[in-house]
Amino acid sequence: MIGKLKGLIDSYGEDYVILDVGGVGYQVHCSARTLQHLPSPGEAAVLSIETYVREDQIKLFGFRTDQEREWFRLLQTVQGVGAKVALAVLSTLAPSDLANAIALRDKAAVARTPGVGPKVAERIVTELKDKAPAFANVDPAVVHLAGAVDDQRAPRPVADAISALVNLGYGQPQAAAAIASASRSAGENAETAQLIRLGLKELAK
Repeated sequence: MIGKLKGLIDSYGEDYVILDVGGVGYQVHCSARTLQHLPSPGEAAVLSIETYVREDQIKLFGFRTDQEREWFRLLQTVQGVGAKVALAVLSTLAPSDLANAIALRDKAAVARTPGVGPKVAERIVTELKDKAPAFANVDPAVVHLAGAVDDQRAPRPVADAISALVNLGYGQPQAAAAIASASRSAGENAETAQLIRLGLKELAK
């Protein structure tokens, strides 16, 4: 199995790069995001590699970081997500943004990926929600609150306050973060109107 390749960029294709390693040209399929960050032909590059071996072909997928490769693997554990869809998701969202979107149950962010509809986006968020927080860089309290709202376990005033902010045009993750902060300062028994007021102050900062 090939785990990493280091060589010179030979040329680029639509969704792949030819990497010259000691005179051998390897065709490595990459996300659009990875391709954009690779250097010009003739310059050196290092890619983490995921090797696919099938009866009729061997295919190499390349990533700028081991974390991106890990997300490529994780995404394919979701029903209905193959290599092509996983690469498309990683072309749309950086690994950190993907982790944050899943941790915050932000299905809309995942669904921005071409070819990923609402049902697949929901499966990605639902099936990977327990793995994403380890990679996310958002406040654990916000992750917990987003999960509680999604599972309809959040206190009514909190859920209503988030819903009100969403209706005002804020995104679900923004609203959850603002209300999480508001409920921390207002206490457990805060009313919906107070949470909305404090949440709007947070968003205005």
